Amino acid sequence: MNWIYLITAGLFEVVWATTMKLSHGFTKLNYTILTIVGLALSMGLLALAVKKMPMSLAYPIWTGVGAVGSILVGVFLFGDKMSPLTWVFVILLLISIIGIKFTSGN
Repeated sequence: MNWIYLITAGLFEVVWATTMKLSHGFTKLNYTILTIVGLALSMGLLALAVKKMPMSLAYPIWTGVGAVGSILVGVFLFGDKMSPLTWVFVILLLISIIGIKFTSGN
């Protein structure tokens, strides 16, 4: 269950980062509210995960899921451009997240 909390927390990190951009500096109330809700859910689920997981495992995976997810949202939703070399590093980040999970023993 802790892994479900952790991955879901990472996905909500993507939600709040995306809605924060859509809020245009917190000037659009609906997106501002979604940002706050997404942030609260992300932090709350992370807190549940770290109750029984090492912080040294949970935090990097949470940030990694959020980072990779935010990159994908930026590219596919907002049309951000990335060089092929940048994609190599995104793939390395994803491999690192998976590697941390499989070598952690949890």
